[in-house]
Amino acid sequence: MADNRIILGIDPGTNIMGYGIIGITGKKISLLSLGVLKLNKVEGHALKLKNIFEHTFSLIEQYHPDELAIEAPFYGKNVQSMLKLGRAQGVAIAAALSRSIPVFEYSPKKVKQSITGKGSASKEQVAAMLQTLLSFKEMPKHLDATDGLAVAMCHYFQRNASQEKKSYSGWKGFLVDNPDRKG
Repeated sequence: MADNRIILGIDPGTNIMGYGIIGITGKKISLLSLGVLKLNKVEGHALKLKNIFEHTFSLIEQYHPDELAIEAPFYGKNVQSMLKLGRAQGVAIAAALSRSIPVFEYSPKKVKQSITGKGSASKEQVAAMLQTLLSFKEMPKHLDATDGLAVAMCHYFQRNASQEKKSYSGWKGFLVDNPDRKG
């Protein structure tokens, strides 16, 4: 895993798509951008999908992310909404794949849990924790932006946690990676 990378996080939606972009330099995380794409005035589902693809592609061209983290649609009561959300997610993924950017998917519960420690946290709790972690002053008008940012941070936390859980087949390898642990 590179010490310097950029992660684009997306909270897909057909009315509002949230996004957040973080830069990692060593162990330092910095907020590069966050915002929303408003789609409520766009007529027709196909045109909304086109806008999502184009906006995601534009973010990729501007920030050159190394990875895309996206929130997985969760099953609700309305099957049509679920289908539309899945399509929105799909076109955002397609934009990343068109530039050979690896894609990682996280459930809403996993995202909330990785940011707040609680899988049932509210949007406001997630936003407040992100504000503390990344030291941004102004809370965005639409919390969909911090939802997108949360997905990027979740990915960062998940990738680093799996990296830290390195396994060794013997003491020699362990001591090479941890010279300070020699007795």
